[in-house]
Amino acid sequence: MKYELSDIELQDIDDLLLKVEESFNIKFVDNELKDIQTFGQLCDHIINKIELDNKNDCTSQQAYYKLTNAISEELNLAKKSITPNTSLEIILPITDRRKRLKKIENHIGFKLNILRSPHWVTGSLGIIFLISFIMIFIKWEIGLGGIFLSVIGFWISSKTATVLDQKTVGEVAEKMTRENYIKSRTDPSTFNKTEIEKLLTDWFCKEFDLVKNDLKRESKFGIV
Repeated sequence: MKYELSDIELQDIDDLLLKVEESFNIKFVDNELKDIQTFGQLCDHIINKIELDNKNDCTSQQAYYKLTNAISEELNLAKKSITPNTSLEIILPITDRRKRLKKIENHIGFKLNILRSPHWVTGSLGIIFLISFIMIFIKWEIGLGGIFLSVIGFWISSKTATVLDQKTVGEVAEKMTRENYIKSRTDPSTFNKTEIEKLLTDWFCKEFDLVKNDLKRESKFGIV
């Protein structure tokens, strides 16, 4: 099912706004966005909060260069053998995936967050947590024990995750650009003002399953 921006209230995007803060090194304060009504207004507000010098260069190219340079140097692979379509299964084989990824992340200076646990694991833990929460009102000892076990389970699963959501090097570079925009740039004291709205458009469409052609500057958020 595809959604429209009018199906989403500003209160529904708190998690995404935290990622936006991290990516652009900005901080929203309480009620700062209370007068925002359209997607264009939100984009303009975010752009105006980025207090960096404007430079018309391509961040996605810089992110790709950083990533391929890290892969080449840390994993001893010829740079010319790495392309945007290179499979991550080749770069990060399952046998030592986490170890290889950590080397790459240490080189670029931030986490890529490209590994997850199997959906059946997180789904099962979520069900246990929900049932345990209900059990608190019936037999609190069992409920609290179940919640504790599910929280420990989530922690262990995050520390042992090996499933790749992205399939290629190019997809990881796109994720870097989106979620670590400033850190992905060669000069982190600059940004390219013309890139931000397109990046936010792609991000919203991906996060909320919106149709890109339907997301316009004048598109309005839902009303509480």
